[in-house]
Amino acid sequence: MRRRFAEILAVVFSVASVGAGAASGPSSLEAVKLTKPVVTVSTHNPQKPRNPKPYQVGTASWYGEQFQGKETASGEPYDMRDFTAAHLSLPLGTYVRVTNLSNGKAVILRINDRGPYVEDRIIDVSYNAARALGFKDRGLQKVRVDVYRPT
Repeated sequence: MRRRFAEILAVVFSVASVGAGAASGPSSLEAVKLTKPVVTVSTHNPQKPRNPKPYQVGTASWYGEQFQGKETASGEPYDMRDFTAAHLSLPLGTYVRVTNLSNGKAVILRINDRGPYVEDRIIDVSYNAARALGFKDRGLQKVRVDVYRPT
């Protein structure tokens, strides 16, 4: 008798909870409908770089005190303490990420001048950029140049 009373109470409470807005489990028919796989499409993959191909790889040099205060191609005076660079073809004002291929150090620089005018070089960086990249004492370094577009 008590068992039968407990079963009736369980049925009453389950019916009452369904009416009160509690979710019930899927019926066997609903379970069959839900067996289809759910596909999620993502357009952003944080592990895959946006532009894996470098713009240029080659030799960088730096210029410093001998050009301090002289007018750059952009019209502003050269400041060897700024993070700027000279490039032959990129538009003035373009930002680039320059990576030292021997130690992995990288900096973001703004193109504000034209050059380098030595045939085997791809970019001239400011004195401070060369210091940050770790090649101030060497003078020349193999680097990777990527056009930088902030996200």
